[in-house]
Amino acid sequence: MGELLEQREAGQTMKVIEEQFTGSLAGVTPEEAKGIVIAYEPVWAIGTGRVATPEQAEEVHAGIRQLLSDQFGADVAAAVRIQYGGSVKPDNAAELMSQPNIDGALVGGAALKADGFAAIIAAAKS
Repeated sequence: MGELLEQREAGQTMKVIEEQFTGSLAGVTPEEAKGIVIAYEPVWAIGTGRVATPEQAEEVHAGIRQLLSDQFGADVAAAVRIQYGGSVKPDNAAELMSQPNIDGALVGGAALKADGFAAIIAAAKS
């Protein structure tokens, strides 16, 4: 899930996320939903080196968790892992993953350098 820069700037992020959520999980039962992993990756951050602030990412993750709760119940919402992708790097991983609703990261190009990827893993453990 993720929005374009124009959508974010227009204040439409959660509207876009809700549409993607509804379309992606149509017909999914609560039992099936417990086993899914959701990724939020703002389109404007893909390959650009730009990254959502931890507060921006947390806001969207919390919104996704609320959508899960509304559709499937609080137990399912708590069980689903929601990961952040979008220019996750050693210098921002710890702060991103310290947010209460960010359960992990989708690491792109930063995973190509062993030392940088090791630093991201270390950040995730802290």
